[in-house]
Amino acid sequence: MKNKFAERLYELRTEKNLSRAELANKLCVSTRLISYWENGKRECDFDMLIELADLFSVSVDFLLGRSDY
Repeated sequence: MKNKFAERLYELRTEKNLSRAELANKLCVSTRLISYWENGKRECDFDMLIELADLFSVSVDFLLGRSDY
């Protein structure tokens, strides 16, 4: 079962019509790392979590599944 972070990252990326490569480019990480995050195989660090929240205009709590907004 996927974790909430993995599910929400995938949902946000697809809602913005971003490919994994496009998101990776915006974050200066590899496409493989985005895939690992979305498949729940790895977790991002705190700084990247904040960057993702800012990029998608959501809270860190939303990304982590602690809130629904």
